[in-house]
Amino acid sequence: MALSWKRRDQGADLERRCGNTKQAWQSSWLPAFVPLCVREVQAMSSSKTPRYNQYSAGAAAGTSSISSSPSSPPADSAVGECNLCSDPVIHVSLFLTLLSMMEASFGPTFSSSGAKVSAESSNTYKQHRRTPSTSSTLTYSPRDEDDGMPPIGTPRRSDSAISIRSLHSESNMSLRSTFSLHEEEEDLESQVFAEPPSVKLCCQLCCNVFKDPVITTCGHTFCRRCALTSDKCPVDTAKLTVVVNNIAVAEQIGELFIHCKYGCRAATNGAGGAAASTASVAGKPGAYEVDPLGCPFTIKLSSRKEHEASCDYRPVRCPNNPSCPPLLTMNLEAHLKECEHIKCPHSKYGCTFIGNQDTYETHLEVCKFEGLKEFLQQTDDRFHEMQLALSQKDQDIAFLRSMLGKLSEKLDQLEKNLELKFDMLDENQSKLSEDLMEFRRDASMLNDELSHINARLNMGILGSYDPQQIFKCKGTFVGHQGPVWCLCVYSTGDLLFSGSSDKTIKVWDTCTTYKCQKTLEGHDGIVLALCIQGNKLYSGSADCTIIVWDIQTLQKVNTIRAHDNPVCTLVSSHNMLFSGSLKAIKVWDIVGTELKLKKELTGLNHWVRALVASQNHLYSGSYQTIKIWDIRSLECVHVLQTSGGSVYSIAVTNHHIVCGTYENLIHVWDIESKEQVRTLTGHVGTVYALAVISTPDQTKVFSASYDRSLRVWSMDNMICTQTLLRHQGSVTALAVSRGRLFSGAVDSTVKVWTC
Repeated sequence: MALSWKRRDQGADLERRCGNTKQAWQSSWLPAFVPLCVREVQAMSSSKTPRYNQYSAGAAAGTSSISSSPSSPPADSAVGECNLCSDPVIHVSLFLTLLSMMEASFGPTFSSSGAKVSAESSNTYKQHRRTPSTSSTLTYSPRDEDDGMPPIGTPRRSDSAISIRSLHSESNMSLRSTFSLHEEEEDLESQVFAEPPSVKLCCQLCCNVFKDPVITTCGHTFCRRCALTSDKCPVDTAKLTVVVNNIAVAEQIGELFIHCKYGCRAATNGAGGAAASTASVAGKPGAYEVDPLGCPFTIKLSSRKEHEASCDYRPVRCPNNPSCPPLLTMNLEAHLKECEHIKCPHSKYGCTFIGNQDTYETHLEVCKFEGLKEFLQQTDDRFHEMQLALSQKDQDIAFLRSMLGKLSEKLDQLEKNLELKFDMLDENQSKLSEDLMEFRRDASMLNDELSHINARLNMGILGSYDPQQIFKCKGTFVGHQGPVWCLCVYSTGDLLFSGSSDKTIKVWDTCTTYKCQKTLEGHDGIVLALCIQGNKLYSGSADCTIIVWDIQTLQKVNTIRAHDNPVCTLVSSHNMLFSGSLKAIKVWDIVGTELKLKKELTGLNHWVRALVASQNHLYSGSYQTIKIWDIRSLECVHVLQTSGGSVYSIAVTNHHIVCGTYENLIHVWDIESKEQVRTLTGHVGTVYALAVISTPDQTKVFSASYDRSLRVWSMDNMICTQTLLRHQGSVTALAVSRGRLFSGAVDSTVKVWTC
């Protein structure tokens, strides 16, 4: 018998684990398969020995004996022997296993009668047990939904009792949703206290007994929901923030006695009396009152759910027919004895029987599916095993898929890392290629310079070349946020002014601190030209204006709208200021801080980017042309034709006129005869600026180029004596002062060079 219950437990466990898959199999395959099995077994029984027939009759007799005496096991003689099973005990075990499968189709098997009452529950309320007569075949006792399977030693019950309990289990399962709604809507349940609770246990926000009490930052206790939905404390108006649960208050509330909710009813208008006086309902005061016809028990609030789950007054529905009127738990047993809608446990296999208890027992004796219990159970077990194996395979497949996904992610990450490394490799390769090209260009320039020097040495023309006069970079001024386009030196105060694309002019101390003293702001465009006359600084910009600055105060004193196009260059002489722009040179009289237009010089063919005033002449450069103007008459007195594109820079020495062009060339003319005497080559970019340092012994011309280099030329023998390579961008501006050379470049820096 212990073996049969063990098999029964295994069958129920497999039934629960397979779930809907088994139900689908039973609903689709079994109804068609079972009739075939019935005919096959009947055919087998006709050819079997009397022992098989004895077993068939014995099975029915055993069923009858079980039904009449559920507490005593059947005799061995009543069981008989079966040709399919050599051992009678195993046969009975398999028989009951099939029976458990049928029972599991309607719901989980119920445990034996009797409710379990814990020691704590016995101190809280008195539990009444209603035990039916042991002679009844419709044994039933209410139990909690989570009760386990009966112990192995529990006496076997009758088939009818099992079926009724299965139907009752199905009824309880159908009511789970109803009770889950009660749990979800706990706030709407009635809480009728046996005695009025202390006001100290009531929330000051909702005026009801605390629900999940918490302590807030102000030190007071409120319901958790009230604390989370309210902004301020009603006592001291402090902001409410939950700190910790108030366990002590929760325990006190849990010790309060309340009436079972199945012993309460909605309060009628004008309700009074002692019940109403002691009624206190959470959320809706006075909405419920004690029902004298309901559950009479009062229980602790903390034990409420345990009692109500097994309360005899809990409403249930008939498991056989939902249309039956609602019942109380204690009346369900009597109703099941009289119910006319009991179904055969084999209805899922095609049996259509529906009747009362008497006809139910009679039907079981003649039901054609009874003889197939063992076979169906074995088939079901094999099906369960296959389902479990299939489930295991599905889990393995899911695991392999997850591993494949992880491997794919790792592969994608490796591909991304590889792409990043390739990108870095390409970037480094391109950078190395650029550096190599730059080194080759520098090497080519040095080779050209060496070849020129060797040629001069072989010709015996050494001139005043002095290898000791080597210019070196002594420092760098850093501060501009854009390329430096112009430089100007104020020798009196040892100040250097630099104009940049960042629309500012910076003032540098070149004598003591070597720092930026001030940044002059006023232009709306790139600062392209700077010029000093007296104690005034004049700046020309791409915004087409000229601004006058006081050098003593470093303040802007005037702004003049000079041209319709950017002011490219400025130079002053004879108390006049000359400004160059597109095809025009304007001459301004300097009157204090004012500039008054005196004349506009025309006849120019392109942008005027270079202006130099020397003695009584003004030199202007435009496209392949240098015009020489008489400063006193402001008339053009000579025109020098050049090659190599636009003239970007001009320098005048005591004996020569030097100009730098767009196409990398430096042309040299004799200042007296106006004849071109030499073209200096070596730069590989536009010559942006020229500057002159003259001493009694020699004259040096410095050239700045787009190729990032500066070259030092000796005007005695017209050779390049040194190439200065320190800038990281095109060199665009030059200025000289006291033997020092200043160079500005596109790399936003100004460098200082000295011997």
